[in-house]
Amino acid sequence: MTLEEFRDRIHEHDQLTAREVSSIIDDASLEAVRAKVWSRSIQQSFSKLLGELAPDERKDAGRIFNEFKSRVEELFEHTNAQLSAGKAVSAQNLDLTMPARMRWIGGKHPVTIVVDEIVAIFRELGFTVALGPESETEWYNFIALNFPPDHPAMDLHDTLYLGDNAVLRTHTSPVQVRTLQRHPPPIRILAPGKCFRRDPFDASHAPAFEQIEGLAVDEGISFVDLKATVTTFAQKFFGTTRTRFRPSFFPFTEPSAEMDVECQLCSGSGCSACKGTGWMEILGSGMVHPAVLEAAGIDSERYTGWAFGMGPARIAMLRYGLPDIRLLYDSDVRFLAQVAE
Repeated sequence: MTLEEFRDRIHEHDQLTAREVSSIIDDASLEAVRAKVWSRSIQQSFSKLLGELAPDERKDAGRIFNEFKSRVEELFEHTNAQLSAGKAVSAQNLDLTMPARMRWIGGKHPVTIVVDEIVAIFRELGFTVALGPESETEWYNFIALNFPPDHPAMDLHDTLYLGDNAVLRTHTSPVQVRTLQRHPPPIRILAPGKCFRRDPFDASHAPAFEQIEGLAVDEGISFVDLKATVTTFAQKFFGTTRTRFRPSFFPFTEPSAEMDVECQLCSGSGCSACKGTGWMEILGSGMVHPAVLEAAGIDSERYTGWAFGMGPARIAMLRYGLPDIRLLYDSDVRFLAQVAE
């Protein structure tokens, strides 16, 4: 080690210290910088370098080091004084009567809000909530619901298989079969839950989505009861609105119908969201097929029933005027903060 090399080492550490001190913003960062650039071990390392110099160079090197040491200590004292002054000014300007800053710490997701509201409405109508597993057998997910063995929904391009005879449920209808097996009629249940399909993730579809299904089974139940129940739901959820039923087909109901409500975005005048029709579908429904009742061990000659299924995400789109279902799944806090509760 020569005197010039020692001088260069001091100069480099001098520049490092200046850079680090300039980043100090509070007491914690002050102590962190002090530990990084002026710890006891760093000072001892410079003292060790002094011992490696030639005897005739140590006097000048000692002077250089002492000057450097004084600069560093003065720099830290000056920075500490500035932080103390800033605290004093902040304390003087502090107005304890000012309201605290509002911080959004989270809230219920729009789909969760819709699910809770739907459940509350049907509870008033005498329904109870029933739950079931998200992984199902083919029998519960398809066969017991009157799907023929060659139905396209059972193909790999539509359904997510977990292995032999095991699938991620494509709807919450298996909960209906399980309930019918466990409890004798009369039955009125609502089955909310997550479902999975090999759907593209686009403006109106998602591969994982919430679904709510309803089931009522008793003696003498008719399609009139179904229409009255789901129409009452629509009026309670959307307010005064028009509804209509269109014929449809589902393997597990006969006859089947889809229910539309007046488009909430354009009030029925026609827009891009409702494709100019003025109507938007919110649920599929129908009378429970006798084969489904028989598969669950229910006497179809004595009992009848009806069922419906709806997607809370699509209903949330209507509620909040959303053009794209992906907004509900992107976890964008800026959006969620506007609609969450």
